[in-house]
Amino acid sequence: MKTLAISILLAACLVASAKDKAIREFVLDEQTVYSIPVSVNRVTTISFPGPISAIDAAQVTVDTRKTAEFQIAHTKGSAFFSVRALGKKTVTNVNVRWNKKTYVLELVESDEPLLSVIFQVPADTGGIVPVVSVTPSRLLALLDKAKAYSLLRAFHPEAVAQVDYRSYEKEPRIVDCKDYTIQIAEAFRFDPEDTLIFRVLLKNKTDQALTFAPNGFSLRVGDRTYPQSISDASGVIPPKGEVPAYFAITGTPNGGHNDISLKNDFFVILEAKPAQPPPEGKP
Repeated sequence: MKTLAISILLAACLVASAKDKAIREFVLDEQTVYSIPVSVNRVTTISFPGPISAIDAAQVTVDTRKTAEFQIAHTKGSAFFSVRALGKKTVTNVNVRWNKKTYVLELVESDEPLLSVIFQVPADTGGIVPVVSVTPSRLLALLDKAKAYSLLRAFHPEAVAQVDYRSYEKEPRIVDCKDYTIQIAEAFRFDPEDTLIFRVLLKNKTDQALTFAPNGFSLRVGDRTYPQSISDASGVIPPKGEVPAYFAITGTPNGGHNDISLKNDFFVILEAKPAQPPPEGKP
């Protein structure tokens, strides 16, 4: 019985060891090239601490019908992607953009692949850094800076040196909501406050005034939705008219960092409805 117990224990240890070999954790360092063995017959999932901004790679495809050495699958806005080799003895590099830094991964076809690779921030940062406490007055100051961005950039560039900016003038992003449209005109990212601010244009397509909750904005990025942290909006869109509005997104709903790049595809959510007519007998 004792020999059988020892054999079972050794077998369990060997299984655990095999599992451990297929799962690796790495500390993120932009000065390091990470070699990751992948297989033709297995899938390797690579995870980052937060949403990935961009992925650049050579000899990589998302469609197996196209000639390439590796296949990759990634959903915009997600914090992970999956890869597998499409041929033997293949090697390539994948550059991952996360948190405004580039990390280099070297994919190598192998008969002993890693099945899960988990990247973590250095231990001395205590994991994902919590969002800096942003007070309402600070958010109001960021709104003012966004409104004056063009003037500040022209005459006081140092005041907006750390602000990421994107204009949609040449690539309009319009959400059609039947009776009205929401057009993103400009987007700003204030990294220290982990806050994005959007200037949108709300256009009424009907002959009746539309009303909306000034604090009713939210933003969808990929499969995640972020409620507004502050806004500056009138709450009314006049008949056949257009009004501007500003709203901000700060952190994530659970209090973490959103690290959202302005390169993402954004979908603005806002509900507007016809203004209620006044009670009968009143003007």
